[in-house]
Amino acid sequence: MKNLLFLPSPLGRIGIAENGRALTDLFFGGETLPGAVVRSTPLLERAAAQLEEYFAGTRTAFDLPLEAEGTPFQRRVWEALQEIPYGSTVSYARIAARTGNPRGSRAVGAANRRNPLAIIVPCHRVVGADGSLTGYAGGLERKEFLLRLERAAMEKMR
Repeated sequence: MKNLLFLPSPLGRIGIAENGRALTDLFFGGETLPGAVVRSTPLLERAAAQLEEYFAGTRTAFDLPLEAEGTPFQRRVWEALQEIPYGSTVSYARIAARTGNPRGSRAVGAANRRNPLAIIVPCHRVVGADGSLTGYAGGLERKEFLLRLERAAMEKMR
C-alpha cells in the first residue's frame, strides 16, 4: 500500500507517494493512485520540504530514497537523468549514448514520458538535439518553468 500526500506548488497541485521505504511517484494534478491512502508520513513530509526548497531556488539536489517501477532500460534512463547537473540540459541522444543505446533517442523519450518521479528525477532537463524544448509529460509550460527556475537560481548563486 502506498501513502499519498498532495501539496500546492507553482506548477499546480502535486501528488507524491511512497511505499514505506522510498518515494515511488510524483505527479501533477489531483488524481489519486489506485490503492493509495492519503496520509502524511515522515518521508512524504521530508519530500514536501525538499520540493518547497527546490521551488524557492535553495535546493539543487534531492536527498530522498527512490523506488521507481519500470523496465531495466527505463531505470537506466532515470539513473542517467539524475546525473544531469542542476540548471543544465542534455539531449535525448546524449542520454541514449549514456545508457548504451546510441540510436535510442526515441526510446529515451518514451522512458522520460513514463518517469514516475517528475522533478526529482529531472526529465525536464532533456531537450532536443538543437536545444529546443520537446515533450514533457507535465506539459511544455511546466518544463519551461522548471528550466527557468533552475537557471535563475544558478544566476543568484554566482
